[in-house]
Amino acid sequence: MSTPVRVWIAAAFYPVYRCGGWALVRNVQGVVSGMAGGERHSTGMRVALAGLAAGLQGLPVSADAVEIQTTSPELAALAAFLSAPQAPGVKPPGAKPPGDDGADLDFWAQILTAAKGRRLSVVAVAPQPKTPAAFAGAWADLARDKAKATGPFTAAIPKPNLAKVQGLG
Repeated sequence: MSTPVRVWIAAAFYPVYRCGGWALVRNVQGVVSGMAGGERHSTGMRVALAGLAAGLQGLPVSADAVEIQTTSPELAALAAFLSAPQAPGVKPPGAKPPGDDGADLDFWAQILTAAKGRRLSVVAVAPQPKTPAAFAGAWADLARDKAKATGPFTAAIPKPNLAKVQGLG
């Protein structure tokens, strides 16, 4: 069994403007990386799913366990579905995620494909100062504002910024 991958995900959404941003920090066997993105004409759930899909993409085959800590209420609401004892992607016939209206099938396909054969653990956390969750939250706010101003994007968080985050172990 390998060391679990740790991912911190935050999402920020402006309901009035229907734009949102997400950010994540990921620790894969001691290698820390981060990403942020956003889009216009979206929903809070879609923005949160975009962050989750990005966090699960490109994981090494040996990563059989993924610990996800999130400040996003949308992802926290999916914790039971994503952390179910059966392997992700092997749901009973007809099982649908809570709140799934079929509009986000593109992200669900990415999430379930990347999660197949892995144990996911999703935990809601408060963004305590100087933690990876708070760092991701600040970048999600920035991503939301950038998406509102300039439209959809995805970008890496610079390594010097990630080096300042405490508690990534």
